[in-house]
Order: sequence, then C-alpha cells, then structure tokens
Amino acid sequence: MQILAIDKLTKGTTEEKMRHHLPKELAHTIQLYLDEKIRTFFFRKDRPGVVFIMESDSLDEAQRVINELPLVKEKLLDFELVPIGPLKPLEILLTAPGAYIKIS
Repeated sequence: MQILAIDKLTKGTTEEKMRHHLPKELAHTIQLYLDEKIRTFFFRKDRPGVVFIMESDSLDEAQRVINELPLVKEKLLDFELVPIGPLKPLEILLTAPGAYIKIS
C-alpha cells in the first residue's frame, strides 16, 4: 500500500526550534528511504516542508514509522497520512466499447 504523507507544523513550531534537529531528521529520512519505507520525498514549494510517498502494509504501520522521526518525537511536526493507489477510472479506457486497448 502506498501512503501520501503530508507534513504539518505543530502549533508554536519555529524554524529556530527545528534547526537543531534537522541533521538527525535528514539522516532518519534517508535511512527510511534506504529501508524502502519512503519511496520518494519532495520539498514543498508553497511553504517549508516535505511530502513523502511511503510504502507500508497499513496506515497503522505508516504512522508508527512517522512517529519515529525526530521532529515528530519532539512534537514539532506531524503528518497527515492518505492512502493512495492506481487511478481506477482508467479501467474504463480498457473496457469501454470501441476501446483501442484490449487486455486479453
């Protein structure tokens, strides 16, 4: 199962409070990437922050992984977890009358 993990700053979090923990946060994130728990990660363009695409057996497992991040442990950051998957309406293109693509 893939999970979209969108960061959200907790109330009262400042860049100054986060700065001390960033080296550990980055190291932990890279280890999760190497462990294939995080498939890819992006920096947000609308504000400072990150978005992860995670690989997990369940939302509960993904939450446990996220809870181990240093900024989450310090209650400076939290994440919204959203399960994501294939774009199911694409099946219509494969099964609609006159479809060009046929699956045998």
